[in-house]
Amino acid sequence: MNTTRQGAAVDARGIGVEGPRGWAFRGIDISAEPGTLIAVEGSSGSGRTCLLLALTGRMRITEGTATVAGLPLPQRMGTVRSRTAIAHVPGVVDLEPALTVGEHLREQALLGHRFQGLGASLPWSKRQKEATRARIDAALAAVRLDPDTLPKGLRTAVRDLERIEALRLSVALGIMHGPRLLAVDDVDLKLSEAERAQAWQMLRDLALEGTTVVAAGSDAPADALAVRTTRTKPAAADPAKDEPSAPAEDEPASAEDEPRTAEQDEPQAPVQDAPHTTEEEAAHAFAKTGRA
Repeated sequence: MNTTRQGAAVDARGIGVEGPRGWAFRGIDISAEPGTLIAVEGSSGSGRTCLLLALTGRMRITEGTATVAGLPLPQRMGTVRSRTAIAHVPGVVDLEPALTVGEHLREQALLGHRFQGLGASLPWSKRQKEATRARIDAALAAVRLDPDTLPKGLRTAVRDLERIEALRLSVALGIMHGPRLLAVDDVDLKLSEAERAQAWQMLRDLALEGTTVVAAGSDAPADALAVRTTRTKPAAADPAKDEPSAPAEDEPASAEDEPRTAEQDEPQAPVQDAPHTTEEEAAHAFAKTGRA
């Protein structure tokens, strides 16, 4: 069973995201056909995570032009979000250590049924249960995660998974409902050389099946489309921000402090921290200011 639909073409020209403290990233060009494996390379703090979130409609582009699956960004962020998925992004989509592999999979399957308007029909019929089981099995097969190899099968808690197994589970959850584009962060973080090769092979296989994959990491395969982010200099201090009414520099801005309209349901542009900021910290800052 193929869990994917036709992939999304990506076309970006000089895109960037600017926040109150400077640019998270800028000057990125991408031209990719559906089913392409796009490898985002760059040092920690260079905006890799923000680029993934921007391409999936979860962070507003403030410079340049881009289309994903033919939809312009940032004008159609909501629709792009509905046709894309993210996986393994710290602070944005995290696995719950106390839950089991099976609980994560069933929860994700249930969310899909609710979005399709089937939640009111619970308890499910035998046919619906079989469809859910097939969807879960297909997602596990696509990421090469065999429950029989886990300590307690589907009852294995996330905290007991190896890093490569947790990555596979996160990707399985991301592809379960057939996104046209999947963004994966920190693909090879703290993995052995052999595990890195396995992780990239998993993503290459997903791309070959038709899903466009955008992944941040190093040691990408040679046939991947490489996109590189670079550090940007922090913006110069603005004296106006030092007025008593401004928030303290180390306090994140609250989404409630800004006026909103009925149409304004998109997240604000990210805050670019000082050069030592890690990708994980950037994701956490994004999560605090409001997720899509």
